Amino acid sequence: MAVLSLQAITAAGLAAAYGPASAGGDKIPLGASNIFLHVKNGGASPVTVTITTQANTYKGLTVPDRTVTVAASADKFIGPIDASLHADINQQASVGYSATTSVTVAALRI
Repeated sequence: MAVLSLQAITAAGLAAAYGPASAGGDKIPLGASNIFLHVKNGGASPVTVTITTQANTYKGLTVPDRTVTVAASADKFIGPIDASLHADINQQASVGYSATTSVTVAALRI
């Protein structure tokens, strides 16, 4: 499990660096607001991305994990990722992938 480096999008722009999705999942630091995960699926099958919900109840209602499907040969921005729902004790969100072959990711902050 890798901790993704948070990359800030600025007025000058950002040439984001992407890394391979980790088979055991990744962590995203949540010490700031407006954090997104960009997932690029270069494979021939869809990939389901799951962001674990740590605070899974709100006023007696169950809050499920966030799941997003990224189609084959497509990409998606997922977020913003809310620290009040997804941060663990280390202020990181846990991300899992149904497959990692040809999948690259970047953690971005606006």
